[in-house]
Amino acid sequence: MSEDVASKAHDYIRYGSVGRARLVRWLDAATLPVVSLFKSASVVSLLTLVSRITGLVRELLIAATFGASALTDAFNVAFRIPNLLRRLFGEGAFSMAFVPVLAASKAQHGELATQSMIDHVATVLAWALLVISIIGVVAAPALVWAMASGLQQNPRGFEVAVVMTRWMFPYIAFMSMVALAAGVLNTWRRFAVPAATPVLLNLCMIAAAWLGAPWFKTLGLEPIYALAGGVLLGGVLQLGVQLWALKKLGLHPRIGLRWRALRSAWADPGTKNILKLMGPALLGVSVAHISMLINTQIASHLATGSVSWITYADRLMEFPTALLGVAMGVVLMPQLAAARAAGDAAKYSAMLDWGLRLVLLLAVPCAVALIAFAKPLVAVLYHYGVMTEHDVQQITYALMGWGVGLIGIVAIKVLAPGYYANLDTKTPVRIAVVVLVITQLLNIVLVPIFAHAALTLTIGIGALVNAAWLLVGLLRRRSYKPEPGWGVLVLQVIAANALLIVFLMWANGAFAWTELRQQSLKRIGLLALVMTGSAFIYFTALWAAGLKLQQFVRR
Repeated sequence: MSEDVASKAHDYIRYGSVGRARLVRWLDAATLPVVSLFKSASVVSLLTLVSRITGLVRELLIAATFGASALTDAFNVAFRIPNLLRRLFGEGAFSMAFVPVLAASKAQHGELATQSMIDHVATVLAWALLVISIIGVVAAPALVWAMASGLQQNPRGFEVAVVMTRWMFPYIAFMSMVALAAGVLNTWRRFAVPAATPVLLNLCMIAAAWLGAPWFKTLGLEPIYALAGGVLLGGVLQLGVQLWALKKLGLHPRIGLRWRALRSAWADPGTKNILKLMGPALLGVSVAHISMLINTQIASHLATGSVSWITYADRLMEFPTALLGVAMGVVLMPQLAAARAAGDAAKYSAMLDWGLRLVLLLAVPCAVALIAFAKPLVAVLYHYGVMTEHDVQQITYALMGWGVGLIGIVAIKVLAPGYYANLDTKTPVRIAVVVLVITQLLNIVLVPIFAHAALTLTIGIGALVNAAWLLVGLLRRRSYKPEPGWGVLVLQVIAANALLIVFLMWANGAFAWTELRQQSLKRIGLLALVMTGSAFIYFTALWAAGLKLQQFVRR
């Protein structure tokens, strides 16, 4: 160890104060225990909870102010276009390829070499995003038509969607650079800032709906345009905060603005490796979002408001998905990649086992709540202002569809990193392609029966198939070896959820949730009591069944 320290010190101190800061971090990593997965996931979950709470406030204000109309459909379509590309290129394929390569470079070559790779990747990404943003602004009408041609049934709605797409398209550039910054921060185990910054977007959109919309109306503009301005401002603020956090660590990317810098960045082996991995990863992520794209297109041809009903249900579904799946995926990805780079197969398998046990323990009761208690959730959160009881019922149907597939959606966030950390981006793609076909075949059968609710149900069923297939693949290649105790855990969770279902079904029918609209405080209080009672019943039942929750605190 002493020779390593001397070598690191000699290399780092040559680079001044930044190098010395890196030396301190390297010594900490070499001498302190690995950060608890549970603690890291808890930090991300807590901050994500704040983000989702502000997100629900945002959706509540939008629902109360604009309702479910042609213009809200237009905004949701316009926002979905840059959001879709952000998830494809930024948080999706790019992160899946970037984080494993970054973690391997950090483990094998040290921080100085890794900083050079970060600079080169940021340079290539920035240039690519500039070109994509220009194309997106110019091609906005074609993009809106491809996403939701049904909006042309209301020409004003289609026109508004095009204008807002042009306003918001640069959002993809800011958020893709945020994905790069978040990948670096998560690899250095700085999970708090990436998990907290989405709050800024929500706050900007809350301000836009609350203050911006009335102001736009006085100016003679469509009030809903204020939301587009809030989205763009939120992207700018998120990027600014993450770059500040990187600068404090001495890891802020230096983007080359000249052609020579771009050529040098393109020639970097790390950049080439990431681009090579991004191909299959992009196809895999694209398949999942192509399904959503097709569903949005179908919804735009159904009853007016269908796109908005699905979007409002989607926001509620994202609450448990983000708290559980995203939090664990963010924490697991860099550590799984580091375990693979170090050749530690036992640690790699144990982390997957821990993540899957948490999925079973926490995602199942959330799915039960979305199915058995959907209407009260929707009524308490959305039934205000211009939102009607009919809208509440339609959102409820869509939310129940998401509930069916919630376990699969969350499990994928744990299982997919098991492949990406091993630099295998092809297997998830093959699975995703088959799942896309299954999803659309189900749409053919179910949409005529269940209308917009079928679109969430089919994606949920597809997620269950996807998760099961990923799990079987990891088991067959023996990358994941389940640890003892799974059979008992499954029985304990089933017994606890049986009691939970009985309680939630009683609470669903015991109160007139939509009729309590004028007594909002009473309705909110009832929901809080039911949720508290649900948690008490579930965890007490687990304890009575012999489950020791302390075992999940430590991996």
